[in-house]
Amino acid sequence: MKASDLTKRQQAVLKFIRTFVQSEGRSPTLAEIAKGVGSSAVSTIHKHVQHLMDKGFLVRSHGKGNNLVVATGAEEEPSSARPGRSDARPEGTPIVRIFPFCGDVAAGSPILPESRALPIEVPNSIHRQRDELFVLRVRGDSMIDDAILDGDLVVLQRKGEYRNGDRVVALIDREEVTLKEFRRDAKGVWLIPHNPALQPRCYPPQLIDIQGVLVGVMRSC
Repeated sequence: MKASDLTKRQQAVLKFIRTFVQSEGRSPTLAEIAKGVGSSAVSTIHKHVQHLMDKGFLVRSHGKGNNLVVATGAEEEPSSARPGRSDARPEGTPIVRIFPFCGDVAAGSPILPESRALPIEVPNSIHRQRDELFVLRVRGDSMIDDAILDGDLVVLQRKGEYRNGDRVVALIDREEVTLKEFRRDAKGVWLIPHNPALQPRCYPPQLIDIQGVLVGVMRSC
């Protein structure tokens, strides 16, 4: 596919990202892209960015900031579409999708709304075509026995119901965000750390708002 084969809106998104990265030195948020191309639907912009990544027009720069950048030569034809190129994506390579990165799991750090979130890649081995996913960065060591370390990126799914034993991100009393094992009994909602130095705590159900259930972990480099 050539750039000329993109829709006008996709071309506008690509152009805006290129200009923004060159001028600001970082990736724009989905909301900034939407504003820049005159759209009020962040979810639609999310789909356009995903399409541009799938077609090779956008790539992730894995250096500092993990920026979303325009692929070299994207003005003409994405590398994945050019025969004979060593950097073409081989057949069968796991497909990545992008989901919103909404900040840190830490006390005093509220989860960012998706309108302010940054797009981040999640590999097929984790997303498995699930929807309603988002990504957070872990701060702390309360889940080290689950091999979830400080700085890791956790992928979560918003669901209507949560079961005992689920690893969840919970908002406590609208103030503290934490990653713990979820259990509920007659006493209330238990948030259980997986670190022998820490103790489980029980809360009245009305103080707990489950934000999502853990579906995968991406090790921070």
